[in-house]
Parts: sequence; C-alpha cells; structure tokens
Amino acid sequence: MFYALAIIYVVVCLSACAFQRRLIYFPTKLIASAAEQAAAQNGFSPWRNQAGQIIGWKMTVKVASTGSVLVIHGNAGCAIDRSYLAEPIHEALPLDVHVLEFPGYGARAGSPNMTSILVAAEEAFGQLPQDKPVYLVSESIGAGAAAHLAKLHPDRVKGMAMFVPYDDLASVGQRAMPYLPVRLLLRDRYQPALWLRSYRSPIQFVLAGADEVIPTKFGQRLHDSYQGPKQLQIIPGAHHNEVEEQSPEWWQGVFAFWTEKPMLSVH
Repeated sequence: MFYALAIIYVVVCLSACAFQRRLIYFPTKLIASAAEQAAAQNGFSPWRNQAGQIIGWKMTVKVASTGSVLVIHGNAGCAIDRSYLAEPIHEALPLDVHVLEFPGYGARAGSPNMTSILVAAEEAFGQLPQDKPVYLVSESIGAGAAAHLAKLHPDRVKGMAMFVPYDDLASVGQRAMPYLPVRLLLRDRYQPALWLRSYRSPIQFVLAGADEVIPTKFGQRLHDSYQGPKQLQIIPGAHHNEVEEQSPEWWQGVFAFWTEKPMLSVH
C-alpha cells in the first residue's frame, strides 16, 4: 500500500510539474482583427514595437504628455480587458497609458512563462520615451514583471501602484497546494520582494481583504519588506478581482503621492 501511494504521489508531482503553467496562466486569445476591433471599442489604439508588431495597447493624452504609465496585467484575460485601469488614469492624469500584452495572450504570438513575460516587459519599457518619467501599475501576477523592471531601471521608474501583489510566487503556490513540493517544482519564480530590495521610489499597495487567490498576507509581506516610501490600502471584504477599479480622483491622489515622495508609511 505504501509503495502504491508513493507511486501515485510521484505521478501527481510529475503531472503538476509538467502542466504547471496551465495552472498559472489563463489567457484570452483573439485573432488580430478581433483584437483591434475590441481595442477600438475600449478606447485603445495599437502599441507597436520597432518591428511593427503589436505588443499592447495605449491611450495617449491630447495635451503634452508629462510621462508614461505602463500597466502590467494579471494572469487571466488579456490587455484589452484592462480599460478599467487605463481609462481612469487617462482621464485623471497628463500621462500616456500603455498596457503590455503578454506573449500568448490576446492576438500576440508566443506562450506565457516568466522568461517570455520578463523579456516582453523589458522590450515594452524600452519603447517608452527616454526623457520622461515612467510609472508602473501591476495587478496580481504582474507584480513580478513590474518589480523586475523597477530593479533594472530604478532611476526611471518614479512610482508604482501594485494591486493584489505577493512577495514570492512560490509561497503563494505552496499555500494553494500544501500537499505538493511547490518550491521545488515551480519554474516561474517571480520574487517581487527580492527584486524590490534596491528600489526606493513610492509604491501604492492595494490589497483585497478577502482575497481567495492571493491571500492578503502575501501582499502584506511585500509591503512590510519594502524599504522605500509606501502607502497601504486594504479593502475590507473585497475579493481578488474587486479592488482595481478606482476613480480618477483616486488616481490623482496616487500621482500626488508618487511626485511628493513622503518618507513615512501610511496605514
């Protein structure tokens, strides 16, 4: 009996290892024409790289832009879905808003994994104006790519807003599957807490008080470990997908925090 159970456990572990990315990434896929039509309906225009490939979607201001916001979305849906983030920012601030599309999401070719997403994030960051500040907005798993960019470009990234983030993806996975050696099996090791150690610009943290996907404690750990200016907002009773939709006035407050750079944590 023991050997049979051991064999079953090994098979379960191997299966989890082989199919783990199907448990992490849930893309909505679209053909190119449908993506462009949906983007236009949501107020987006295509964001292309130097090769002319669409790497995301953008909303540009009609007045002179004072900087850029790069939105890095979560693990489900696609970039076009994130008008609920882009629109209030676009309405509130004189900033161009760019929403990165992950490889394998929307109409973008490729497959999602940590390497491909970090490479895509680096390419996208390089497409933004070099002479103006950049602000990063992330949700959920996107905290990893945002922290990676902040680590690479600490002088250019002038502020961040992180919705339902986490300190270390392996810790989240281990809690979700305590019967599996997730820390050993996980390939996509996003580590926002580690990657933000040398970053010191303001970060707005927004957590869901009843988060069933990334329990609040993992975002709390990230906030507590961060050594730069920070603000923490925990929305009581909110679930994982219920905290990102904020008003233009809220974003104006966040922008004031980014630019004023207070030195004390706000709880």
